[in-house]
Amino acid sequence: MGRVLQVDLATREVSDYPWSDDDRRMWLGGKAMAARILADTLPLDADPLGPANVLVIATGPLTGTGAPSSARFDISALSPLTGLVASSNCGGPFGTYLKRAGYDALVLVGRSSSPVWLEVAEQGVVFRDAGELRGMRTTEAQEAIAEAVGERCGTLAIGPAGENLVSYACVLSGERAAGRAGMGAVLGSKNVKGLAAWGTRSVPVARPDEYRAHLKKWTASIKAHPIAGGSLPRLGTAGFLAPMQELGIVATRNFKANRFSGAADIDGEALAGRRLVGTAGCLACPIRCGRVVELGGRRIKGPELETLVLLGANIENPDLDRIIEWNAALDELGLDTMSTGVTVSFAMEAAERGLWDNGLRFGETDDLAALFEDIAYQRGLGAELAEGSRRLAARYGGEGFAMNVKGLELAAYEPRGAVGQGLGYAVSNRGGCHLNAGYVVALEGLALRMDGRSPRSKAALAAFFQDLMEVVSSAGVCLFTTLSVLPGALVTNPDRGIGAFVGRVFSYAGGVMRLLRVVPRSLLGIPMPLVPHLRAIELVTGERYGFGGFWSLGERAYTLERMLGLRFGTGGIRGDTLPKRLLEETAEGRAGAGGIPLAKLRRDYYRQRGWDEHGVPRPGVLKRLGVSVR
Repeated sequence: MGRVLQVDLATREVSDYPWSDDDRRMWLGGKAMAARILADTLPLDADPLGPANVLVIATGPLTGTGAPSSARFDISALSPLTGLVASSNCGGPFGTYLKRAGYDALVLVGRSSSPVWLEVAEQGVVFRDAGELRGMRTTEAQEAIAEAVGERCGTLAIGPAGENLVSYACVLSGERAAGRAGMGAVLGSKNVKGLAAWGTRSVPVARPDEYRAHLKKWTASIKAHPIAGGSLPRLGTAGFLAPMQELGIVATRNFKANRFSGAADIDGEALAGRRLVGTAGCLACPIRCGRVVELGGRRIKGPELETLVLLGANIENPDLDRIIEWNAALDELGLDTMSTGVTVSFAMEAAERGLWDNGLRFGETDDLAALFEDIAYQRGLGAELAEGSRRLAARYGGEGFAMNVKGLELAAYEPRGAVGQGLGYAVSNRGGCHLNAGYVVALEGLALRMDGRSPRSKAALAAFFQDLMEVVSSAGVCLFTTLSVLPGALVTNPDRGIGAFVGRVFSYAGGVMRLLRVVPRSLLGIPMPLVPHLRAIELVTGERYGFGGFWSLGERAYTLERMLGLRFGTGGIRGDTLPKRLLEETAEGRAGAGGIPLAKLRRDYYRQRGWDEHGVPRPGVLKRLGVSVR
C-alpha cells in the first residue's frame, strides 16, 4: 500500500515511518518487515513491558489480494515471556482491513497514559477512550469496538490476561488468535485494549490479469490436494493427532511419554463425530480448517491440534468436552492455550515430584476452569502460573522437565521420534515453536515418512524449510498452503512407491543443499511451478525474484532474527538447546525413542547456515544477505 504509520501512544502523534521500496524488496513484509523495524528502533535496555518496547503489526504483500489463505498478519515485539524479539501470526480480519485503510503496517511506540483503543482509517488514526472496555473479554470488546466504528471493519483486542500482563497473553482478531509469546501483554502494557481498521482501498497488483489466472490454478491445486484439500477441511488440524499417535510423537504427561491411551477420545474423528456442526476459515481461505462445534446448546469455535494435545494428552485428560470449553474460555480471557497447557503440566509434575505443593495432579481436571480465570487475573496460584514454565522452574527446580526452549513452551509434537523437529525447536529464533522450527515433522511422518529417529539430512532440511516458511509467512499467506507443495502422489502413499522413494532421496539431500547455499543466488533464478507463492509475489509486486531471490528473502529474515536473538542475550549455542528430558530420557510408550542427538544435529545445522561453532552468523553470510544490526 506504500505507507507504514508510526503511532506514538504517549504524545498521540501519528507520522509516516520511513519504509522505502528498497526496504520492501529486501524485507517484503510481515514478520521480516517487523524484524527490520525492531532492529532499527528497539533500545538495548528495553523492558518488554515498558514504554520503550515497540510493537509492530505488519501485513504481507499478498494480504488482502484474494490469494489462497492470504489473510495473515504478524504482531511483533520484544516478548515478555522469552525476552527475545518474537512474532505472532494471525489469520483474523484485521490485517486485510488494515490494507483497505491504506497501510502496510503500524508501529506502536510509547505508552498511553490512559486506556485507549485505536481506530485506523484512510483519514488517519483516532484515539478512542477504552475505559468502558476494561475487563471485557475478547469477543465483547471486539463487538463494542466494531459498533463504535459503525463501518465494516477488522478488529483485534486483548482480554483480561493482556490487561493483567500475563506473560503469555494473546491477541484475538475475530476468532483467530495471535497466540504466542505474549503479544497481548505488550499491548496491555501500552494501555491499548484493541484496534479497528477500515477503508475502501484495494491492494494494487502489478499484473492483475496474470494474477487472477494464477490464483485460479493455485486454489484448484489446494482443493485437489489430499491434505490441504482433504483431511484438513474434513478433520481440521485435529486430524493430525491419529497419525501422531501411530508414530509415537504425541506430547503426553508433560512430554514424559509419546503416546496417549485416550487419544481416540480427543482426535479429529472424535471431534467430527461428536461435536462438529460446521467449518470455518480465515478470509480468502479455501482450506477452512477451522472447526465449529456445538456444546451445551452453543455454537463455538472448536479446538485445534495443539490445544487438544496440550490440554488433553499432556495433562492426561481424555475429556473432549472439557477441552472444547477450555479452548473457548482461554480465547475469551486472552490466554495462549499452548503455553497454558505446558505450564500447567509442568506444575503437575513438580507437585508429583514433591518440588512444589500446588495441589495440581495429572488427570484431575475439575478445578482447571477456575484456575485459568486465576491465571488471567493473576490471583493466587494463577499469579505464579502466569509467569510460564521457565520462571517457575527457576523458582522451584525441575529445569530438566520444564518443556520450553528460550522460555517459549513447546508445541504438541513430542520430538524424540522426530529428531529433525527436535532440532528445529532448539534452534528456533522465537523458542519452542513448531512452525519457526521448520515443521520438519511433516517429512518425518505427517506427510512423508522419513526415518524420524535418523539425523541424516535433518539439519539441512530444517534450515531450508525454516527459510521457506519465513518468506511465506512474511508474504501474508498461511503456512498450511505449503503442504500442497508436496505433490499428492507423495503423501497419499508415503510408505511405498514414489512416496517412499522421495523420502529416501530427502535423506541424502544434506550435501546438495549445503552446496546450493553457497551458489550465487542469481544462478537460482529458475521458475518453481511447485511453489506458487513465488509467482504470486512476483505478479503482485512486479519484482523478479526467481527461486534464488525467494529463498534469500527467507534466509535474510531468519538471519536478522538470529542476530536480534544474540543482541538480546539468549541466542547462539547457549540458547539452542532442549530440556534434559528430551536429551537424556527414553520416552515412555515407544521402544527406541531415546534422547535426541542434539550436539551433532546442531553442529550440522550451523555448518549448513554458514554460522560459526557458537551459532553466530559469519560476516560473509551477513554481507551476502545484506543483514546488519547496530
